[in-house]
Amino acid sequence: IGQQAENVPADADVVVYSDSVPVENPERVCAEGRGIPSFSYFAMLGKVSEGKRTVAVAGTHGKTTTTGMLEKILADAGASPTAVVGSLVKDFGSNYLSGTSDLFVVEACEYKDHLLELSPQILVITNLEWDHTDWFPSLEALQETFRKAIEKISEDGAIVTNPTNAHIAPLLVHARAQIIDYTKETSHNLRLPGEFNQNNARAAAAAARIILPQISDSVISNALALFNGTWRRFEYKGKTANGAEVYDDYAHHPTAIKETLKALRANLHKATPCGKVHVAFHPHLYSRTRDLLDEFAVAFSDADKVFIAPIYAARETDDGSISSEVLAERIRVTGIDASALSLAEIESELAFADSNTTIMTMGAGDIYKVADNLVRH
Repeated sequence: IGQQAENVPADADVVVYSDSVPVENPERVCAEGRGIPSFSYFAMLGKVSEGKRTVAVAGTHGKTTTTGMLEKILADAGASPTAVVGSLVKDFGSNYLSGTSDLFVVEACEYKDHLLELSPQILVITNLEWDHTDWFPSLEALQETFRKAIEKISEDGAIVTNPTNAHIAPLLVHARAQIIDYTKETSHNLRLPGEFNQNNARAAAAAARIILPQISDSVISNALALFNGTWRRFEYKGKTANGAEVYDDYAHHPTAIKETLKALRANLHKATPCGKVHVAFHPHLYSRTRDLLDEFAVAFSDADKVFIAPIYAARETDDGSISSEVLAERIRVTGIDASALSLAEIESELAFADSNTTIMTMGAGDIYKVADNLVRH
């Protein structure tokens, strides 16, 4: 509808903004000029969750799926939680679930230290790797934020994590709360593929046991077995006119890309051992692409062909230090066929893929529209 001061209603009590909305945005400027309190999305979540029994799910990878899984388990167990997730949960048709209990389950983000806006009783940390490089200059800086989050959990709370994770273990010495090792949970029958999703399920199951000590194994197992996943997380989209199957995933960090393609290749091998995998990747942020370039270069080893879209700038400006062409060249050095193309060119190239090819669109930008168009047409 456009960004203009008139969009702020005359009777507005609060203005909430996301990190993509800069301070000079006319609606934020209007709110400030009129003395209307303004809060970031996560600061507002912190206020909304005050007085609730809050469970925060954090970590570099898997937090959306883990939050959705936990939401599903608790709902199926009759706990009636309120939940806010970072993507649409297919089982509930929304990123939000309204509950009647004091349970508040929220996906937490470490970017700009937003994790610290929350005051959870239970903190789930799925894993930890350097990311959001435009905010955290190093892994150590990222760890410092998580150290503070760990210290905030009171003695009667709990931290659900993998205590053997090399990036997490040193931080746990600062914990006052009990540490729950989710890796001790068994594997589950899931509709979602990959060992990374098994770990997501383990974390969700371990958290559910802390929240509801009397919950049965069968309730947990059945909920996880029926969980349909979330939008843009290893999502099957359909087939192209030529019979190529199409998947879409939000993966935009090298590890997430590597693990997702590994799972896709493993599943593909069971059905068509000689099948090919074509990947369309939309890099997200110049800073992440530049700082993790070495990791990105080797993340596509399970692909036969990779198409790199122009970097999705989001909140950043191009300083000329990195480009999709640079990334494509680095991938080619590893022996993978890679090229940098526009979104329209990528869609045109993928339209030729035959029934022996599986297509995966990946990235935090709008690459999913390519998948949608391929299936629609």
